[in-house]
Amino acid sequence: MDKKISDLYDEYAKGRLDRRVFLRKLFVLTGSTAAAFTLLPLLENNYARAATFPNDDPNLHTEFIKYPGETGEVRAYLARPKTEKKLPGVIVIHENKGLQPHIQDVTRRMAREGFLAIGPDALSPLGGTPEVVDKARSLMRELDGQSTMKNFVAAVQYLKTHPLSTGKVGCTGFCWGGGMTNQVAVNSPDLSAAVPYYGRQPAVEDVPKIKASVLAHYAGSDERINSGIPAFEEALKKASIDYKIYIYEGAGHAFNNDSNPNRYHKEAAELAWKRTIAFFKEKLKT
Repeated sequence: MDKKISDLYDEYAKGRLDRRVFLRKLFVLTGSTAAAFTLLPLLENNYARAATFPNDDPNLHTEFIKYPGETGEVRAYLARPKTEKKLPGVIVIHENKGLQPHIQDVTRRMAREGFLAIGPDALSPLGGTPEVVDKARSLMRELDGQSTMKNFVAAVQYLKTHPLSTGKVGCTGFCWGGGMTNQVAVNSPDLSAAVPYYGRQPAVEDVPKIKASVLAHYAGSDERINSGIPAFEEALKKASIDYKIYIYEGAGHAFNNDSNPNRYHKEAAELAWKRTIAFFKEKLKT
């Protein structure tokens, strides 16, 4: 692949170019709009593979671990600062493509903020997340909803009792993982804080079961998901649950995913992340 194209995508993926500038330059380098959009998936896949283990932070310890779940052992990616000090735990739940490199990177980002972070692989019962994204997406549809939810609820207990944990646990997730974050909040009274990103809301009748504080992020251009916000907010208010809801105008679904240039919205992602970290520090470190 032309080094100029690779370098251009690297600049974009690292947030040094906004999407419009990136696409305009890509059109010039490839010679046409059609060629540019044909090339995009290849760029994304190459970048994702290259980022699988960019674990060059000397202050982090990372490893794949297993914890007991409803369906047996659940594989998860763990990241934490290299310290013996006890830390609050945070679960990071992936999108509907399994435990991809991007979510492993988000897990490391969470660890850099001073948390004991794990990214469980929902596809553990089916052999784990495959390298081919389309296959992973297909396998996700084969999962049993209840047992999958219980596997993530088990992650709360794993972090709560981890030798390096303070016992306080939060959860965040994206797209499919945002909806699962809401389900963990409903089904785990031990969860202290939940941060769903553009996730499907829980059933109204289940909202009073939530014991965690909630911070929900939504994209302004996400009609299907956003249609559930009014009923969710009303239920949160009626149940006197500590919550905040933010809607990011100009952003679309999956705006946090900086490995996907078609979805990533830099300003919204950075602001939502800043709010997420502040929220977790407030709810889990005090």
